[in-house]
Amino acid sequence: MLKKIFLPITATLDFVQKYFKSLLFIFIILLLVSTTKEDATKRENLLKIDLTGPIFESDKFLKEIEAADDDHIKGVLIVVDSPGGAVAPSVEISLAIKRVQEKKPVIAYAAGMMTSGSYYASIWCDKIISNPGATIGSIGVLFQSANIEELAKKIGIKEQIIKAGKYKQIGTPTREWTEFEKKELQRLIDDTYTMFVKDVAKARKLDIKNSKTFADAHIFSAKRALKVGLIDEIGSIWEAQKEVEKRSGVAVPKWKEKDRFEQFFDKIAQEGASKISSWFFGLQAY
Repeated sequence: MLKKIFLPITATLDFVQKYFKSLLFIFIILLLVSTTKEDATKRENLLKIDLTGPIFESDKFLKEIEAADDDHIKGVLIVVDSPGGAVAPSVEISLAIKRVQEKKPVIAYAAGMMTSGSYYASIWCDKIISNPGATIGSIGVLFQSANIEELAKKIGIKEQIIKAGKYKQIGTPTREWTEFEKKELQRLIDDTYTMFVKDVAKARKLDIKNSKTFADAHIFSAKRALKVGLIDEIGSIWEAQKEVEKRSGVAVPKWKEKDRFEQFFDKIAQEGASKISSWFFGLQAY
């Protein structure tokens, strides 16, 4: 009697034991197929990168833009809110964006400040869209240092230096710069400014002969920036995202999301950079 009662259970166990490998194989195949279908519908195909705060280095941005090398990524949005910064990392970011733009659409969105180095970084994008209240431009180059000579005298600090090379102490804050030092620095600034203006004119298809209208360290509102050709459109980030989606040609837009921990630390870094920006770059921005 008990044997009959448990017969369905024992028969099932015997079947599973006998055909375990076959059942396991079928299960794995079904799992792979279902995962592939799910990945196909959920696979990220658009990338958004933030360029915020003063630009002192390019490593973080370059690491993030590496994701654009993925063939599944069909378009990139660069959201900019930066007063600029050092020349070399700004140029490095600009060239990295240019390399991506040669393969797939890249749109820049000026969320707040797109000035100086951050504008340089954005020039090779297919299109620049600006928030109506954004600040654009400040195409110029600056080298500055304090002169603490009088302060050093008051507190009894005397300088000692041994050098080789006429210009080796150039830019020192311990005394007023000599005329030949100022001329040397001016040559450096002029060379860098010329490079900046030429690249902007080439990327934005502007007449370099009219550089004083769009460069010369002018700071523009979005409306004026559009008029002189530094941006292509005034709108919101929603329009910038739609522009990327349209140009990328994806059927189902799926934006790549950052890890939650990465988002948390990025938020902290952004808040800190914003405070530094407001302290040190206020005059440059406005």
